Amino acid sequence: MSILALDLGTSSVRGLVLDGGAVPLPGALARRSVEVAVDDSGAATLDAAGYLAALVDCLDELAAAGRLEGVRLVAASSQWHSVVPLDRGGAPLGPLVTWLDTRPAPPEGAAGPADPDAFHQRTGTWWHRFYWTVKLPWLRAAHGAGLARFAGLPEFVLGALLTDAPMSVSQASGTGLLDLTRLDWDEEALAVAGVTRAELPVLAPADWRGRLRGEFARRWPALADVPWTPPVGDGAASNVGSGCFDASRAAVTVGTSAAVRLVQPVVPGAPLPHLPASVWRYRVDHERIVTGAAYSAGGNLFAWAKRTLRLPEGDALERELSAVTPGKGEVRADPRFGGDRPPGTDPSGAGELSGLAFSTTAAEIFAGLMDGVCQMVGRDLAVLESTVDGKVEVVLGGGAVAAQPWWRRAFQLALAPRTVRHVDNPEVGATGAALLAAGLVPKDAAGPVSKDQAGP
Repeated sequence: MSILALDLGTSSVRGLVLDGGAVPLPGALARRSVEVAVDDSGAATLDAAGYLAALVDCLDELAAAGRLEGVRLVAASSQWHSVVPLDRGGAPLGPLVTWLDTRPAPPEGAAGPADPDAFHQRTGTWWHRFYWTVKLPWLRAAHGAGLARFAGLPEFVLGALLTDAPMSVSQASGTGLLDLTRLDWDEEALAVAGVTRAELPVLAPADWRGRLRGEFARRWPALADVPWTPPVGDGAASNVGSGCFDASRAAVTVGTSAAVRLVQPVVPGAPLPHLPASVWRYRVDHERIVTGAAYSAGGNLFAWAKRTLRLPEGDALERELSAVTPGKGEVRADPRFGGDRPPGTDPSGAGELSGLAFSTTAAEIFAGLMDGVCQMVGRDLAVLESTVDGKVEVVLGGGAVAAQPWWRRAFQLALAPRTVRHVDNPEVGATGAALLAAGLVPKDAAGPVSKDQAGP
């Protein structure tokens, strides 16, 4: 048997086939790039219909190569926090608003939760532009009476492919509207957002399984009778794919953005651990929670710096960086070029550079930016550790750090004296989704990870 894992990311959509143990099969990857439309207003949107077409293209490619034969389960990892307004027929009224978008604002005179701390403990979130509590009334004001309901990215694209596509508790937890203990919509959050249950996706039970619509079952006959499992938030899936299944290991993942997260087993109805004021909490699934902090700067900043500073690739860049000791450079940076993720509120354009001189090189500026990301992660990792006993082991992953040995060393030094290990798997999100879908994740122990220290 094999598993098809879909990764619905911010910069690309991918389809990956893995074996029954959730190990990626060589050559069984289809990828399509997608472009986030950004402008100086803070907009960061995706074309929802174009995204669906890219996913269909990936599945067509895998089918044409015979890679869907033998698939017995479909899993999905998807970006959290996105939302698209839909009309009564289910068609988008506008583009899909991503987590990068800084435009949403509460209506004038609107009041947030009566007790912000209690709301934070219950939902794991804040009344913030990042979440649906602010995004939905902002979208309603923009689209008026024609707006009938809202969906996230996975509900929209899977809703087109499957007979039904309810919202997983993992995706629902990223909206800021879910009570993380009861696993149901939070009544106060609904009131703050000015939304009814009828305008939101139905929540999927733990045992939900989807099936392709007839037209797509005929298009991809190998998947006609294959069950689809509830989509997992990309951050949670990346933790699992990195081998971080419990609170003894924190995952630091650098994809388009960057994040540091801890997973803990907490079943529905069980009391939640206390949540520090500066970090969020979502659901991995019905059995686990994930607590952490995330940043709008990560692989996107890495790519921007290389492009803007006209830096060389690969070994040539590594040679230029060899003159800069991680954490010891003269250039200091606030890397929040894309603004704050919650609970911060600074908009896009909050980044800063200092310590520049006429002798400063492009490599030194690049190093200062990458060090800035490491320092942000280190501060929030200390907050996460305050909720568990002792220092945690750190598992470092993601495409950007895999591409640059210098940045891995910078993370290792910034997070010392913790043990920092590197997982060289560019598909940790898809792998994690497959592990969860196949029931291969231990509920009380962390999984295996590379024993090599981070480094070249």
